[in-house]
Amino acid sequence: MNVLLLVGIGGLLLLIAGRTYPYWIARLFREDDTNPTPAEAHADGRDYVKSPSQVVFAHHFASIAGAGPIIGPILAFIFGWMPAWLWIIVGGIFYGAVHDMTTMFVSVRESGKTIAEISRRTLGQAGFLIFIAFLILVLTLINAIFLNLSAAALTSLIPFEALELDRDTSVLRAVDYGGGEVAQIGGIATTSVFFITLCAPILGWLIYRRVIRGLAAFGIASVICLLSILIGFQFPIAMHAVAEWWFCEADPDLTGARAQNIWRILLAGYVLISCWIPVWMILQPRDFVNVQILYGGLILLLTGTIVAGFTGATISADTAFTIDVGAERLGAVWPFLFITIACGAISGFHSLVATGTTVKQIGRESDCRRIGYNAMLLESFLALLVLAAIASQFTHTDYLTHVWPEEGAGNPVLAFALACGNLFSGLGIPRDIGAVLGILVIEGFLVTTLDTAVRLCRYLFEELWNGIFKTRTPAILRWRSTNTFLAIAAMLVLAFSQYYGEIWPVFGSGNQLIGALALTTVLIWLLQRRRTVWFVAIPAVFMVVTTLSALWTKMWLDYQDDRPILAFAGAILFVLALAFVLVAAGRIWATLRELREQATRVGEDNP
Repeated sequence: MNVLLLVGIGGLLLLIAGRTYPYWIARLFREDDTNPTPAEAHADGRDYVKSPSQVVFAHHFASIAGAGPIIGPILAFIFGWMPAWLWIIVGGIFYGAVHDMTTMFVSVRESGKTIAEISRRTLGQAGFLIFIAFLILVLTLINAIFLNLSAAALTSLIPFEALELDRDTSVLRAVDYGGGEVAQIGGIATTSVFFITLCAPILGWLIYRRVIRGLAAFGIASVICLLSILIGFQFPIAMHAVAEWWFCEADPDLTGARAQNIWRILLAGYVLISCWIPVWMILQPRDFVNVQILYGGLILLLTGTIVAGFTGATISADTAFTIDVGAERLGAVWPFLFITIACGAISGFHSLVATGTTVKQIGRESDCRRIGYNAMLLESFLALLVLAAIASQFTHTDYLTHVWPEEGAGNPVLAFALACGNLFSGLGIPRDIGAVLGILVIEGFLVTTLDTAVRLCRYLFEELWNGIFKTRTPAILRWRSTNTFLAIAAMLVLAFSQYYGEIWPVFGSGNQLIGALALTTVLIWLLQRRRTVWFVAIPAVFMVVTTLSALWTKMWLDYQDDRPILAFAGAILFVLALAFVLVAAGRIWATLRELREQATRVGEDNP
């Protein structure tokens, strides 16, 4: 099958959905742009800052994407391209986009409260405490994983042979390390990150003071983005050399553990500043610049796929369904496919962004539709392009070699880079530059998500103390600096922990559980207001059952394989999630009974 059919049909379905379904949902919520948004009602110039829609969209998309829409489809291709394609399309339209839009809309109507605080208003104190404990636990691990992934990406040194490049013809900077010459990939991104961060406050001031708007803002952001990449190629910063100078000896291998430790500290210091100062100074403008890399990556992937399709690139029918192979390597297609492809279909982290930072910046209720729903569809389209690139540029044997080798760990990031190199070569871009651009896209997603995630954790700590102490919250726990330090300290402890790598697989289900519980909260909110609920109830029930099943299966397998840390972590998540579901079920039952009693009284009063 021609690769264009896979992308074209999927893209058309996403486009039709974006032009129809969110408008119907908006009518159910009684969308009204004359209502003041939290950014207007609680404007403080720090967290609540009304901003142009395109700027908020850039922040939201850059924050929610992460590496998920790239890594997830690559891993899920083990089940075949058809199951992955179906879940991306159906999940994106009816699950993920609905989840993102509805949580954002409910937050707008609840004065910009996070999904955790909304659960207190809909489920009571018990439901709130269970949910927020679950959220802080999972978000802390998400922060740690993004910190470590960012540190690894910004220090990456890859042998030329791994990139299938000739050292003599490559434009990449070569360095002597670990006993041989390697390509300095991370140094390019390091220079790019520094340059964008230094320019962000200037751009933020220009946008915030309305000096520039619309196309002018996009133009300046694009120029900064392009310059950062060009300067990165010419002057890559070698953090390994800094680590070697600091520790007076080189790392023994290419893992760059010492250089990564330096980056962990630098990034922690950066997010400490970024989470404390107003969003318009660094967070918002840096996302606005960085998202240009992401938009550029999307355009290159789409253009490369179109050219490849017209030149005869195909996807083998033999790889449409390889469910047996997937079951051997990853587990049963249900439930594990549905938690492997997260950000490309539905991700609980999105509800934290939607109700944490994004809702505090939107200027109209209709932005929930334009930003919440459409950003998710764009992410699903990205996942679709990644799936098409992998399926068309690799044989199934080569795919298994790179991503699911018989021995050792797979490298989906490298697989994506190689696919980009091959795909972009059809556009006249040298394969080495194409491979680096693929890695830069992933690195761009990682770094933009980190500072947003830590700020969200700060919000959750603030709401936790308010929920526990009510009006008697100690002054020190109300300080932004205190809660920012708590979020960063928890992140660093876990990032440097020896158990971090062991616990993470369990929390893949945790992210999806957040989505399931967030949908359940929206379901009860709608039910209490006598609104239509089936469009939320179906994905809520499916995701609750799927994620709990995945967590239980994983927990049992870890116990059998004598991995007590993983089994214990899974048990904690399972108990918290099950407790929340039981509290929610009780509240749903009570609400339905109350509605029936009200209907009975109305019938008696009007015989």
